[in-house]
Amino acid sequence: MPIHPAIRAGRVAVITGAAGGIGLAAAKRFASIGLKIVLADLAGEALDRAASEVSEIAAGGAPDVRAVPTDVSQIGQVEALRDAALSAFGEVGVLMNNAGIGNGGGPWENVDRWRRVLDVNLYGVIHGVQAFAPAMIAQGADGLIVNTGSKQGITTPPGDTAYNVSKAGVKALTEGLAHALRETEGCRVTAHLLIPGYTFTGITARGATEKPAAAWSAEQVVEFMLGSLGRGDFYILCPDNDVTRAMDEKRIRWAADDIIRNRPALSRWHRDHKDDFAAYMARPD
Repeated sequence: MPIHPAIRAGRVAVITGAAGGIGLAAAKRFASIGLKIVLADLAGEALDRAASEVSEIAAGGAPDVRAVPTDVSQIGQVEALRDAALSAFGEVGVLMNNAGIGNGGGPWENVDRWRRVLDVNLYGVIHGVQAFAPAMIAQGADGLIVNTGSKQGITTPPGDTAYNVSKAGVKALTEGLAHALRETEGCRVTAHLLIPGYTFTGITARGATEKPAAAWSAEQVVEFMLGSLGRGDFYILCPDNDVTRAMDEKRIRWAADDIIRNRPALSRWHRDHKDDFAAYMARPD
């Protein structure tokens, strides 16, 4: 399988939200390739346990792994994370801005939860980019920045509007980042947007201990991500066990057509259009 040139033995990967889910799966997979790993998450038993598990896989054992307690909503802590990675290993080849939370709220409710979701999901990624990108560019080596988005940031379904807004912001930020990097002379760092499907993680489990049949595991998402990065994909649009790539493409096209056709917002869920949407999805392309 082709692989991104920044993902190779001896390089360094920094991963936020690394105490569980996709972040931990990525840390373990990168460690299995031979990368040194810096895990960032809130301080606690989960982060300590994750570091121990990754150390068992890392080529150099515990000396190749650092756990750095980090609240990504605080720019100072993200800058300290960067400094810790550079102090420990001298460089950063891979940055995965993955930390995220849900349960924000609808348009006019829960202002405090809104603020926390935006602080973590959007500003956490902004902080990661602003703290790490200049240093990674200055290294003059192949580099990789992956930001974890969501299909909810593209099709914005009813429900957790705060989460949708945060992930729509991550999409726009990552698109702008990719453009800025490729327009920077001599830059060998690329940016990519990870768009998971239904994935069994702490956010989606809601107390369940067994993966639903419809969901992918975090490990499946990471393997799909590696394949996409090897192909040079910017949009890493992941399927799951219920939703195919073709289904995702049709849903995204319908959402874009709301603007082009001047339909009501979120027409897919509008009583006057939901039957048309169902018929559209049922038609073969």
